[in-house]
Amino acid sequence: MQPGSPQFAQLKSSLKATWVAGDFGEIAKFTTKAAENFVERLPIGNGIKVLDVACGTGNTAIPAARAGGVVTGVDIAENLLEQARKRAASEKLAIHFREGDAEELPVADEEFDVVLSMYGAMFAPRPERVAAELVRACRRGGTIAMANWTAEGFVGKSFQLTAKFVPPPPGLPVPVLWGNENVVRQRFAEGVSNLSLTRHTAVFDFPFPPREAVELFRRYFGPTQMAFARLDESGRAELASALEALWSDHNVASNNETRIEAEYLEVQALRA
Repeated sequence: MQPGSPQFAQLKSSLKATWVAGDFGEIAKFTTKAAENFVERLPIGNGIKVLDVACGTGNTAIPAARAGGVVTGVDIAENLLEQARKRAASEKLAIHFREGDAEELPVADEEFDVVLSMYGAMFAPRPERVAAELVRACRRGGTIAMANWTAEGFVGKSFQLTAKFVPPPPGLPVPVLWGNENVVRQRFAEGVSNLSLTRHTAVFDFPFPPREAVELFRRYFGPTQMAFARLDESGRAELASALEALWSDHNVASNNETRIEAEYLEVQALRA
């Protein structure tokens, strides 16, 4: 699938529609602590210029601004950006949010001290282009950081399960390859130094059982919502049952609650 072709344009449009669907803000509420922990491990302080790529509703942009960073957030979904703006305004944080694509960032070369992306840029269809853009936007000696779900972790397993029911477009790279150390080394083979790869765990706590957690994602998480929409009634029932089994297998809580420990790969590097 060639960039500039009608097929590629359709793919990009479909991917954008996936993230506009639902209400990701309802899902993002459950990963705020993981986002805060991720930001705390980065060299962000007063006056540090930060670019948050695929920023969603501001989970990482907001703690970066709290730490004193001069933050710009970029995302393809305007509805998520609007939520991010409201969240920032409620804390009186001056964050600049703008619509933009991780593969064609609307920023100047070497404009930022820290360029980060948490569970976001990994979903863009051209990973090599994403890596090049993250490097381009970062000043020499600055920090590039990503948090990417792994294939072996809970979220990766959830994506793989859903893909069995609704296969992705042919030729589209699997997003969780960004959670593979060898793949990341290949994608950042040029332009960076001091590449550090560390596996961490994000904890999801839900005050209801796994069945309701699946319903939450079915209602609000764009990729899950779109997957169910592409199935007939029988397929939807089968997918819901399979997802509930997966959530139940990984649930470490009791008392009709759900607690999931989801693995991700943290990538940190210096711009060479």
